Amino acid sequence: MIPRVLIVAGSDSSGGAGIQADLRTVQALGGYGMTAVTAITVQNTLGVTGVHGVPAAMVADQMRACLDDIGADAIKIGMLGSAEIIRAVGDVLAGVGVPVVLDPVMVAKGGAALLDEDAVGAMAGLLRLASVVTPNTPELVALTGVEVEDEADVVLAAQELLGQGARAVFAKGGHLEGDEIADWLVTPLAQVRMTSTRIDTRHTHGTGCTLASVLAVGLARGLPLEQAAREARDYVHAAILAAPGFGQGHGPLGIPK
Repeated sequence: MIPRVLIVAGSDSSGGAGIQADLRTVQALGGYGMTAVTAITVQNTLGVTGVHGVPAAMVADQMRACLDDIGADAIKIGMLGSAEIIRAVGDVLAGVGVPVVLDPVMVAKGGAALLDEDAVGAMAGLLRLASVVTPNTPELVALTGVEVEDEADVVLAAQELLGQGARAVFAKGGHLEGDEIADWLVTPLAQVRMTSTRIDTRHTHGTGCTLASVLAVGLARGLPLEQAAREARDYVHAAILAAPGFGQGHGPLGIPK
C-alpha cells in the first residue's frame, strides 16, 4: 500500500520547511503527498520577510478536492496562519476518520510570527480533532500558559493540552538547554521519554515539519503511535546529519540514505 498523506500547510520559497519539506519527506518514505496550501511565504535560511494567506474557503476546497477523489490515509497539518483558516480546516476534519497530525506552527525558525495572535485560541478546537499534537516548548507555552523551563514543565504542559481535549501530545524538547534532547510522548495512559544526543549545527530548518510528516506516514501505514514517533525522531536525527549545508542561516535538512 502506498500511504496517501494530505498536507495542510504553508509554502516555503526556500524549500527547507512547509509543504516543500513535507512533500519531500513523504516521497522519500514511499508515500504519496497531496497539499492544501494555506499561505505563500517569502523566506530563506535567514528568515521570513513576507506572508500572504490563502482565503479560508480555498484551503477547505483544496482539502475536499483531494479527499473526495484520491482520499487520504493520514492528514498532516502545519502552518494555518489565521483563525478563519483554523475554523475552515476544522470543519473539513470533522467529517474525516483518518489519523491527523497537528503541528501547531506559530513562529518560524528565525523568529517571525506565522500565526495571528487572535488565532491561538481557535487552535483549541483542532486539538480535539487531532490524533496527536507535536508542539515545541514555545508552542506549549503559547497554547497552555504554562512556563516551560525543564522537562517536568514539558510534561505538565503536555498534560494541560490533554485536559484541553488533545488525544496525545508529542512534546519536543529541542529548545531546552543541554547536550541531550528529550522529547515526551504523553497520552492519557502513559508518559514516554525519548532521547538523543544534540547535534551541534545550524542546519535545522524544517525539523518540526519533517518530524510531523514522518509521523503522519507512519500512522498512515498503521503503525502504533509510539513506534511512529520513534521512527520520526530517528529520521529527523539522520536528516540533520545529512544536511547539505545550504544557506547562510538555518539551513535545510537532507534526505537520509
